[in-house]
Amino acid sequence: MPIKTRFTEMFGVEHPIAQGGMQWVGKAELVSAVANAGALGFLTALTQPTPEDLAREIQRTKDLTDKPFGVNLTILPAIKPPPYAEYRAAIIEAGIKIVETAGYKPQEHVDDFKKHGIKIIHKCTAVRHALSAERMGVDAISIDGFECAGHPGEDDIPGLILIAAAADKVKIPMLASGGIADARGLVAALALGADGVNMGTRFCVTQEAPIPMAFKEQMVSNDERQTDLIFRTLHNTARVMRNEVSQAVVEIERRGGAKFEDVQHLVAGTRGRDALANGDTQGGIWSAGMVQGLIHDIPTVKDLVDRMMSEAEDLIRGRLSAMVGGGARVAAE
Repeated sequence: MPIKTRFTEMFGVEHPIAQGGMQWVGKAELVSAVANAGALGFLTALTQPTPEDLAREIQRTKDLTDKPFGVNLTILPAIKPPPYAEYRAAIIEAGIKIVETAGYKPQEHVDDFKKHGIKIIHKCTAVRHALSAERMGVDAISIDGFECAGHPGEDDIPGLILIAAAADKVKIPMLASGGIADARGLVAALALGADGVNMGTRFCVTQEAPIPMAFKEQMVSNDERQTDLIFRTLHNTARVMRNEVSQAVVEIERRGGAKFEDVQHLVAGTRGRDALANGDTQGGIWSAGMVQGLIHDIPTVKDLVDRMMSEAEDLIRGRLSAMVGGGARVAAE
C-alpha cells in the first residue's frame, strides 16, 4: 500500500522520495530512472554548460520517461554569474512544471516560475530561511540538516532537531534532507513532521548515477566519519568526502587567516571535474554526506526505491505498530 503525503499529492508522484539537484550527477539517465521508479528527480541546470544544452538534456530526459521530473536552479553569488535568466527561460520554454531552487535571493526566479504555473521546492538550511521562502510564495521546502552533503549552512543544527523545528512552524509541504539513505530515515522523517525525503549521496551510489564506479565504491567503503567540513573559516561551510585534497584544505584553514585564494587551487571546479572524469577519488573535492556510513551496496534506482518503500511499510505496520498498546509484548511472545 503506497504512502501518500502532501508531497506526493502536490507533485503527482507515487512515493515520498526526491532526488535533489547535484552538480555533475543530475543528468537524464539518473533523473529518468528516479522518475520511472515513482520518485521525483531533478536535472541540475548548471551542470549543463549553456541554456541550450539544458534544453537538450530536458528533451533527453523526456525521451526516457513519461513521469514527472523537475530541474534544479541554484543561485550563487559570483563576480561573473551564469546567465540565470536564460537558464530560467529554457526551463519555462521546455514545459517543466517542477523546479527546485536553492541559494541566494531567488525571488526574481520564483516570481517568474510561478507566473508560468511552475511548482517550486526551495532548499533551506534553517527554519528562518524556510519561513522566508514560504513568504516568498514557494510551494514546498526542503530542509537540509547538518549531516548533509554540500552546504549545510552555518548553524550546525542536525536533522533530528531541524526537521521537527521546521515542521512546528512551516505550513507548506516539507522534504527532509541530509542523512537519509534507507527506510529508517524515511519513516523517521515522516514521524518528525516531513512529507517526504530528499536524497543526494544515496542516489549517487546507484547503477544509473553518471559517475565512475570508483567514486561509488569509495562511498560504500567509507563510514560516517569520512567527510570533512571545508570553508568553515570563510563562513561558507561545505561537507565533502574526506580525501587528500579535502584534508589539505582543512590543514590550511587550521593555520588561521586563510583566504579563498589560499585554497583556490585545491577546490577549483576544473580540478574536481577532471578528477571525476578520471575516476580519481583523491584528485579533487567531491560532495558527500555522513550518510555514507549507511550505504552498503550499489543498487539500481528502482531496486533502491522499491526496497525503501517496502521496508518503510514493514516498519510502520510491523515494528512500530507492535509497540503500541502492548503489541510489543505480544509480538515478542
